[in-house]
Amino acid sequence: MTTLYIDADACPVKAEAERVATRHRVAMKVVSNGGLRPSQNPLVEHIIVAEGPDVADMWIADRAGVGDVVITGDIPLAAKCVEAGARVLKHNGEALTVANIGNALATRDLMSDLRAADPFRQGGGKGFTKADRSRFLDALERELRAATK
Repeated sequence: MTTLYIDADACPVKAEAERVATRHRVAMKVVSNGGLRPSQNPLVEHIIVAEGPDVADMWIADRAGVGDVVITGDIPLAAKCVEAGARVLKHNGEALTVANIGNALATRDLMSDLRAADPFRQGGGKGFTKADRSRFLDALERELRAATK
């Protein structure tokens, strides 16, 4: 049975994911270390993990597998989920797959090294747009259809 896992800390598309999951009648697990308003939707379960680095990521990585869909912006978590056979989407709708996860990890590591070498190169990523939200909705619809077949 397909489960939709949301790495909920700093996730801008929780409400959209809930709408799509509800339409497909798919269980959704929203994983964070607290501070989120719980949904009254019976398909949505809020999982609150202990505070600490990567605790929510580890919880998801330990459970996601073949037939599941994971929403995250965390590339190392995405790599673990892809390796386990789950379908993974970033918040902007970009799919992370066996074919591109290595490149995504390498880019993440390179950017981390660049930020460490230049203290003035901090943050500054592009903002989340309506187009990103629309791409996410289309991509999640496709992934849930494929996962539930």
